[in-house]
Amino acid sequence: MDFRDIIRHKPYLIWYTRDYDALNEEAVVEAVLNYGDWDDVQELIQSLGIKKVAEVFKTEAFRTRTNYRDDVRCYFDLYFQRHA
Repeated sequence: MDFRDIIRHKPYLIWYTRDYDALNEEAVVEAVLNYGDWDDVQELIQSLGIKKVAEVFKTEAFRTRTNYRDDVRCYFDLYFQRHA
C-alpha cells in the first residue's frame, strides 16, 4: 500500500488538495499524526515503516515554524523515542 492511499481513503485528513499523487511523505505524515486516529497512524507505520515515519516527524516537527500541534508533537516525540 502506498502511503498516499491513506489520504485517498480519508480525504478529510488533507482537505486542501485533491491531487494526492503530488503529496510528499512530509505532508502525509503531518496530516495523519495531527488529524488521524490511532488506526490511521498504524496504517501509516505499516506503509512507510516506523523508522521512516519517526525520521520525517523529527525533521519536520522541531523546526521553528511547524504545523504540528503541541500535544501531538510531545506525544509522538516520546512515542518514537521509545519505539523507533
